[in-house]
Amino acid sequence: MGLFDRFSKDIAIDLGTANTLVYLAGKGIMLREPSIIALRKETDEVISIGVDAKKMAGRVPDAIQIVRPLKDGVIANFEVTRKLIEYLVNKVGGRKGLRGFIRPRLILGIPSGITEVEMRAVIEAAIQAGAREARLVQEPMAAAIGADLPVGEPTGNMIVDVGGGTCEVAVISLNGIVAKTSIRVAGDEMNEAVLQYLKRQYNLLVGIYTAEEVKIEIGSSFPFDEIRTAEIKGRDLITGLPRTVTMTSEETRIALNDVLISILDAVKATLEVTPPDLAADIIDRGIFLAGGGSLLKGMDKYISEGTGILVNNAENPVLCVALGAGKIAENIENLWPLLLKVKYF
Repeated sequence: MGLFDRFSKDIAIDLGTANTLVYLAGKGIMLREPSIIALRKETDEVISIGVDAKKMAGRVPDAIQIVRPLKDGVIANFEVTRKLIEYLVNKVGGRKGLRGFIRPRLILGIPSGITEVEMRAVIEAAIQAGAREARLVQEPMAAAIGADLPVGEPTGNMIVDVGGGTCEVAVISLNGIVAKTSIRVAGDEMNEAVLQYLKRQYNLLVGIYTAEEVKIEIGSSFPFDEIRTAEIKGRDLITGLPRTVTMTSEETRIALNDVLISILDAVKATLEVTPPDLAADIIDRGIFLAGGGSLLKGMDKYISEGTGILVNNAENPVLCVALGAGKIAENIENLWPLLLKVKYF
């Protein structure tokens, strides 16, 4: 190891559709910010990034646009993604950051279902942001490591990572993904489903982040005795005037039904192509849930009832991918086989 490598820091990034987490090797998770940027339209000048930009969403004049540079787990706006990566790593790395003398190596978590072209776009964005090297790890593998599953052993480990843009389902054994399903249906689609339900049932128009708040506050995927309610403010589609309605947790379950069915179908599709011996392990050990979407109340019970298999929640579901990628960054000499081999020109 040369002098340059000794004084540079490896950084792991969970580059998510909804949130991006940054892990600094040796220190842990240093930053968690929404993957959102506020720009001045005429000049593309960055006004704010992350939490501050999200607070502005739905409240800005025409001269400012709110941009989410990632959609369904992949880059939708290359230049804005580059700015997001540079901002986040500079915030963690201090004044030197990505543009300083010591440039870090980045380990980035990406969905397992994206194309090689999309992978190269992530690498290119990181390199242009100033990284000396960028390597990729599939999110279900990182999530399994972050959830402390024994991925290196000859046993079946099933992880369901429900993020903002994608749902990743994988069976892992001996440091490899044996069976997987990746669908671009997850937290964002849940938010949209709540928004559309309010339009249909109450003729109420709300912003997408209001719908997200409703999902977080009273969202449910399984029937419970306790019925929770939330007051929702929006604009009446008929009168055009502001109005408040009350929505129940049972209504959110109805609103989210199609999204939940898609997630359950992805789990079943993966189990159907899992080798029998590994399937037996999964019956014994259960399925593990990770990702912010898994925090939806009753998600474990919903999948367990649909598959007949015990479902466990990871200890830190939102942090799993970042923690797993961070562990790889800290022990890259031994764990480099877990990284993807991407042809990059």
